Amino acid sequence: MAQAAAIAESSQHLHDSIDAQVKHGVPTFFKLEAQLPIQGRTNIPLAASESMWVVLKTYATGGENELHAHPHEDHTFVILQGAAKFYGPNKEERIAHAGEGVLLPHGTFYWFHVTSKEPLVMLRIGAAAGEGDRFGRIDINGGVMQGMTQPTSRFRSSSPTTGMAGADGCGRCGLLRR
Repeated sequence: MAQAAAIAESSQHLHDSIDAQVKHGVPTFFKLEAQLPIQGRTNIPLAASESMWVVLKTYATGGENELHAHPHEDHTFVILQGAAKFYGPNKEERIAHAGEGVLLPHGTFYWFHVTSKEPLVMLRIGAAAGEGDRFGRIDINGGVMQGMTQPTSRFRSSSPTTGMAGADGCGRCGLLRR
């Protein structure tokens, strides 16, 4: 049975957690289980190989509000709950709802923000593309961008979710509401 994963406290902690989960030649099972924030966001590393990783991301509000790209990573977001508006560098805009997603090839500039009243829950799947830092981020001018450096979330309760939908849960994704 898969165990619930811990929330990454910073970008470095997320990257270290992903690296620590790398397994060779065996399947990795995981749960889509998280505590939904009433403020901020969470990143929960779920599984990883040397060239691919899976992270469950939750956002109470906000999003990734600076235009950026990952030069050595192809990645996709799959919306499990809520909705987000994605933007590209040439005024591209699209709202993605639960059950929809977006694929971002390496070097694609984007940013997004939450558009739903309920928390945004996304599965983020990344894959190494080319040589270089697979977790690297750059701004529109090619400058290095840092990720989150400290915890950014606040919860109503310190107990973890059960992964079961109920009166306070999301029937689509099995996560508890805030």
